[in-house]
Amino acid sequence: MTVCNVCHHHCNLEEKQIGFCRARQNINGIIKPINYGLLTSLAFDPIEKKPLNRFYPGTGVLSLGSFGCNLHCPFCQNSEISMADKDTYKLDYFAPADIVKKALELKPQGNIGVAYTYNEPLICYEYIVDTGKLVHAAGLKNVVVTNGTASLEIANALNGIVDAYNIDLKGITQEYYAKLQGNLAMVQDFITAVVPHSHVELTVLIVPSENDSVAAMEELSSWIAKLSSDIPLHVSRFFPCFEWEDHPATPVKNIYDLADVARKKLKYVYTGNC
Repeated sequence: MTVCNVCHHHCNLEEKQIGFCRARQNINGIIKPINYGLLTSLAFDPIEKKPLNRFYPGTGVLSLGSFGCNLHCPFCQNSEISMADKDTYKLDYFAPADIVKKALELKPQGNIGVAYTYNEPLICYEYIVDTGKLVHAAGLKNVVVTNGTASLEIANALNGIVDAYNIDLKGITQEYYAKLQGNLAMVQDFITAVVPHSHVELTVLIVPSENDSVAAMEELSSWIAKLSSDIPLHVSRFFPCFEWEDHPATPVKNIYDLADVARKKLKYVYTGNC
């Protein structure tokens, strides 16, 4: 048995057993990412789609994703790949050098680098490290879009490699995170660890009857402000999907009202999906 220490699940895996995330496996007593370089998605996106509004606005970024995730959000918008495993799709392998070549080809179109996104990229942080070093050597930037559910060891391994993060702060209570099979404290520790080293923007998806109270937004924005009132917050609207198709969409007015609550503490608050 070997323990995977990437996140709070600490999966204790027997030989050949795959962890909760469906992307890390015990191979000869060593936990390895089995989704390394295996991509389900590759696209050239506006940087604002990550969303990053205050990091090279108006540019684009080559965006890639694999499969697997270490949360189980019942409202996941990318469940086709985040809940997939290595046998779900016929996957194409892209070595780190392949990604850098594609990123450089897109530079005339305004590409600033590579974004690791779509599924949960930190469950294969090794690929970010290997690719990210080559991206920097080519004069480009690295962006990570993540749920932030990873250990401080992962945060430290990525310092100096990741130029910008968008991190989903799902809510501000462990009770809510438990519904997602997550861990709030680990996310808060990860955010705290990377803020001094990278540009960080946060996103909160507002789900009716779950994290949509004024009190919750006051607590969430106050916690962010203690780190820095300059951290941008994206307040995003929920739409029914995946396992919560029976949940109502968030009223647009609620998004605007909660954004105004957050602006009492934070300088940069944006609304999304409205």
